[in-house]
Amino acid sequence: MSHQKPTPATNSNGVCATTTTATSSTQTQQQTQPSVFTTILETIDPTTITYTSTDLENPIPTISQPHTQKVLEQAAQLLRDGQVVGMPTETVYGLASNALDSVAAQRIFKAKNRPQDNPLIVHVSSLKMLRSILKDNQIPEVYSNLIRQYWPGPLTLLFPRSSLIPNEITCGQLTVAVRFPSHPITRALISTCDRPLAAPSANSSGKPSPTLASHVMDDLEGKIPMVIDGGQCSFGIESTVVDGLRVPPAILRPGGVTYEQIRQVHGMEDVQVYKKHFTDIAMEQAPTTPGMKYRHYSPEAEVVLVEYIKSGSVSGSEATSLSSNSPSSTSNRQYDLIMKEIEKLKQQGQKRFGILRTSFTQSPTSSSLDSGDHRTRSNENSNGGNALDGSLDHDVIEFPLGQGSKPEDVARELFRGLRYLDDQKVDCIFVEGISEEDEGLAVMNRLRKAASRNISLEARDFL
Repeated sequence: MSHQKPTPATNSNGVCATTTTATSSTQTQQQTQPSVFTTILETIDPTTITYTSTDLENPIPTISQPHTQKVLEQAAQLLRDGQVVGMPTETVYGLASNALDSVAAQRIFKAKNRPQDNPLIVHVSSLKMLRSILKDNQIPEVYSNLIRQYWPGPLTLLFPRSSLIPNEITCGQLTVAVRFPSHPITRALISTCDRPLAAPSANSSGKPSPTLASHVMDDLEGKIPMVIDGGQCSFGIESTVVDGLRVPPAILRPGGVTYEQIRQVHGMEDVQVYKKHFTDIAMEQAPTTPGMKYRHYSPEAEVVLVEYIKSGSVSGSEATSLSSNSPSSTSNRQYDLIMKEIEKLKQQGQKRFGILRTSFTQSPTSSSLDSGDHRTRSNENSNGGNALDGSLDHDVIEFPLGQGSKPEDVARELFRGLRYLDDQKVDCIFVEGISEEDEGLAVMNRLRKAASRNISLEARDFL
């Protein structure tokens, strides 16, 4: 694979298409920047980067392959020069820039077409780096147990903002959202660059977050100079965001570290979940963290969420009956309702449909999807079993997210499933909802933001 420097595209006269950036105190921000790039895609094996120490104060990566080191240096130089780079993390792929560079941060907003009042999360590779960007260089004591237990990992914390953090990162807020990622490529890139990196998801704003490098290329090829391919993201949904400066502490966005896990941490026993335990209109209008204000995660197709909700009027005996229902029974009822809805939409002229299933025993592998291993149902097969056939002539394409009782599997496949079905040019995507326990809370949070329509099945529908 070529390692040439990213080059701007030329117009019909052979002249580079460029745009002049605002003047900044740093030399790199005064340069003329290309508006269109030939995006470089480089692959790194994450296992070539290791950390032998569990000390988080200033961990140093060991890199066993020259190619890995070369790609990291190339990406780090772009970041030091004020550019943006697509990179893998354990949550979703991120679009990184130097978090201390206001013009570089603006390039994130431009590439994604991101609303200017949607803050960015800053990523660090050590506690030493974290202290360097905090007010008074102090880590609030309220976070000590969370950091000890869940960093590095998919957990973002709100800190008092220091003057080093540009307004573009926080959108004028007095706090800054920071996390210490666990993905070896992310950590090594931050260390190599020697700067904290701001990094929202590396997608066009509003679309499903990318969990593969190909998703990043689909959205941002030609808009950014480089993407690092580190394989599929292990969590598949964004990080949990916790505001421990608030009393009681609050989960502002559910994610890879669950509500149940956070409640077990000393000092977090009373933690509340935004939209579940409280709401704050002022916070929504001026969000302190991503994912609070705007509709997100939406493919081109309409998304319809079919979810089971408990009715307040269910008697004790009925509740016992419900609790004995298997997840597959619940999903079958959801599926039956979906098929009825599809028949209605066919009569209105819609032709192709997708279903994200949560009743399969295991989630698909990359290789099985590449070979077309998804389930389809054609008109001729409407009364029989689903056929394993990738033909675009079929009416319904089913993408298995995994078993609903294993929400971590559903989370890992969710955005990939939405993107896959969108690629199949379906008119409407139905999603079988799952319980909000554990990672299910984050899954349903994302689905409610993606859906333009919800269909709720109450408890009595299952009796």
